[in-house]
This record gives sequence, structure tokens and C-alpha cells, in this order.
Amino acid sequence: MAEREVRVRFAPSPTGPLHIGGVRTALYNYLLARKLGGKMLLRIEDTDQNRFVPGAEEYILEALAWCGIQIDEGVGVGGPHAPYKQSERKPMYKQYADQLIADGYAYYAFDSAEELDAMRARLQAAKVPNPQYNSITRAQMRNSLTLPEDEVKQLLDSGAPYVIRLKVPRKEEVRFQDLIRGWVVVHSSAIDDKVLMKSDGMPTYHLANIVDDHLMEISHVIRGEEWLPSAPLHVLLYRYLGWEKTMPQFAHLPLLLKPDGTGKLSKRDGDRLGFPVFPLEWHGIDGDTGEPTVSRGYREDGYLPEALVNFLAFLGWNPGTQQEIFSMDELIQAFSIERVSKSPAKFDQNKVKWFNEHYLRAKSNAELAPYLLTALQEHGIDCSPEKAEQIVGVMKERVSFPQDFWQEAKYFFQAPTEYDEAVVSKKWNAQVATALTAYADGLPANSEPSANAEVLKSIFNQTVEAQGMKPGQVLQALRVAVTGAAAGPDLFETLAILGSGEVAERLRKAVAMLPAAA
Repeated sequence: MAEREVRVRFAPSPTGPLHIGGVRTALYNYLLARKLGGKMLLRIEDTDQNRFVPGAEEYILEALAWCGIQIDEGVGVGGPHAPYKQSERKPMYKQYADQLIADGYAYYAFDSAEELDAMRARLQAAKVPNPQYNSITRAQMRNSLTLPEDEVKQLLDSGAPYVIRLKVPRKEEVRFQDLIRGWVVVHSSAIDDKVLMKSDGMPTYHLANIVDDHLMEISHVIRGEEWLPSAPLHVLLYRYLGWEKTMPQFAHLPLLLKPDGTGKLSKRDGDRLGFPVFPLEWHGIDGDTGEPTVSRGYREDGYLPEALVNFLAFLGWNPGTQQEIFSMDELIQAFSIERVSKSPAKFDQNKVKWFNEHYLRAKSNAELAPYLLTALQEHGIDCSPEKAEQIVGVMKERVSFPQDFWQEAKYFFQAPTEYDEAVVSKKWNAQVATALTAYADGLPANSEPSANAEVLKSIFNQTVEAQGMKPGQVLQALRVAVTGAAAGPDLFETLAILGSGEVAERLRKAVAMLPAAA
């Protein structure tokens, strides 16, 4: 028998923005598919039409594309198993529910909402810890297992509302091997008779997911830990539909925890602690107030996609080496499901920022210059690409995000109007002012090519020594006089970019503004 082709799927619901945990699930699916020469599918699971949110599907596609997760087949791409939206596949599910009924593995349930509430109330009164519709309670309910056959037919013919439920065996162990967690064994008494088809004719997630994975020939189901309790139910469905031999291998990923490790990471945690939990910014509507809301995104906050992907890869997986920086291609080569941990992973915002700084600094000045040029354009400031490249070159070791270039480099375009008070109070005096005036006088009149950082530094050292001082007594005052700030990139590189004429002008202005006897 030929080895089975690896086919994985990411199957989100379009109920809002894609959570960062969902991006990690998509990433692990993608890495496994590429590592094993397989295909990555995207399926939209929109069986719950009440929770559908306009724009969510487009958001998912854009987020995956931004992260570099390429879809081989599915929504937005097409393929031989179309359609890839469950709402468009609705007609095909009923036949499988009917097959389960015909084979004795499912049944019609005609219970009203009131009858279901009464059943739960009875069980709660009897101190049953987890009231559910199951192999015991179904015997007291209105379904095709308890009603006479002719009454069932009459109810169906009259169009009475019903759901189709799975008939879970009463005493049986359900077992499957999880690629991350090993053997998982659950007793059927812990599984309720889940609804497979709703009264509106739409399948529930459980039926639609199994049917679609089978028809789309999915070989591996890699999903979040929250689906682990549903896995035994899915194993039963594969068995009852006769598909157990081609059942995909399961891998349930560890939870993403809050930074303090106290629970699952949520949007509220991001809002409270000041970081995004979505890949892209999301414009939505507050469910309580109806007011428009905006949720932060990693892209808009200035994170590079390669930094976010590198960070997410390590939230639950490790390569078994000391290497931390991985390109997507390197992740593909190194990835294996066996090295995914079953322990929850803490979300560390400082770490993703560290990755971002690394990837930002690894870019060439030519790649970084457009970030600064775009900001300058927005502020109506002209700057040559060559000068922008020089500025980002000296600034990139000091920034975490692309937008920092403008914030940190404003003084290259705007002479200071205020000066760091701590430096002025400690370092500024009449002797320093005299030395800086002499330095201004000694600078070349124009920014000649010869006035590079080394030349400017040499002139400074000679001028200061001629004043009977040491460079260390004047350096900080020089920086503050020219930039207004106490710290920054290499001082003489900064002066060279500004040009000696501009530096001289700023020095004279500072000497005029700051008290000489401070």
C-alpha cells in the first residue's frame, strides 16, 4: 500500500478576529505539511450562522498571508474538494446523519427546550454533578429510541422539529493515540449524546468536521487542547461511519497561558497588559454597547511577520538545540510534532519584542529607510534616500519597532528647543560653553565629504585640549546641545549626518539659550 499523502487543514470559524493561538495552530500545520512534502488546506467552519461576523473570513486570509503561511487548497485558492466553506456544503451532511441512524448509531430527538431544561433540573436536584443527555437519561426523553415507530414516523412526516443525536455506548473505553500526548483513554460514560444535526438542518461542528476531514483526505488533525475532550466523540464517529482505517492522526497543542501563567491568554489580558493578541488590527462592534471598537494588531504595532512567526514557533515547540533565530525555511526543516510539548506555554511579550529587535537589526539600511521616509513624508519633511539610510544605520541598534525610527530620529530634522535638564545641571558651565563655541568656530563651513565622523571627532579633541579640558568633560554637553537628548547613537556619526554647518548653528543656539554659569 502506498504511503498516505500528508494533508493538514486549518479550519477556523469566522466569528471575529483570529486569535494569536489560532495563528500558532495554523503555523504548526503549515510547518508539518511543508516538512513532509504535504498540502495545507484552509476550511471555513461556519455552521453556527448565529455567530458569523462579517469581515472575519477576509481577516483570516489576510492574517495568514501576512504571516507567510501559504494555503495550497481551500478558501481563497480553490481545489478538487470544493466548496471549502461548510455553509456551502450543507446538503451533503444529512446523508451521513441518515446513515448513522440507519446503522443504529444515531437517533432523532424531539425534546423541546422546556423538556431539556426540566431534565437538567431533575438531575441537578438529584445532585448529579454534570447533567447531560446520555446513555442513561435518553431513556426518559422524547426520541426515536423511546417513542413507538409509528409515532416517530408521524412526527417526521408532520415536520415536527427535531435534532439528530449520536447514540454513545454506555460502557465502553474509547482510546486513540495522540502524537503529542500518547494514548488517550476515555470511558464512554463521560461522553454525552452530542447533537449531530440541528433543528435548522445545519450540522454541528462534530459531524461536519468529521465528514469534511474524511472527504478532504486529511491525514493529520493538529488543533488546540480545547478540542481534546471532543476527540473521543470524533473517534466514535469515524468508527460508526466506517472510516476508522483512514482516520487522521490527532495532535492536540498545549494551551497558551497569560504571561503570569494563571490561565488561558485572552484579549482582555492583552488590553490589560498592553500588547496585542491578534495578528492584525481588528475593527469590530462591542457586543454589549453596540459601539465600534478597535483591537490592536501585531502588524500595526510595528512587529515584523518573521519575528512573530519565530516567536510563535517556540510557544510549545523547541528544536532541541540552543538556536533561537529561525527563518520560515529553517523552521520547516527543524520542525517535528514529537518535539511539541504537552505542557502549557506562557506568553512572554518581552520575548516577541526581542525577536522583533533582532529581525529589524538584521535588515539592510536600504530595507529600513522606507520606514523613516514614509513617516517623514507624513510630517511634510523632505529627505534623500541616502540620508535616510545613514540615519537608520546609526539608529537601528536602538529601536524595537519601525515607527521608532521617526520618534528617535526627530532631531536629525528638527533642532532642539528643549535640553535634557539633568545633563545641563551637571555638565553645563561657562568653560563648556566656551569650548563648544570654539568647536563651532573650528568646524568646516559646509558639510564637505571630508567632514566625516573621524574628522569631526579629531577637531573636537583638538579644540577641547586647546581649552585645557578633557573630552569627557564636554561630550555629554555637546550631545545635548546638538540633539537635546542625553543619549543616542554614536555622537560623531550623528554630527556627520547632520553636517558641520547645521552642528555649528545648533551649538551657537544652545550657548545663547543655556545659562553659562549653570
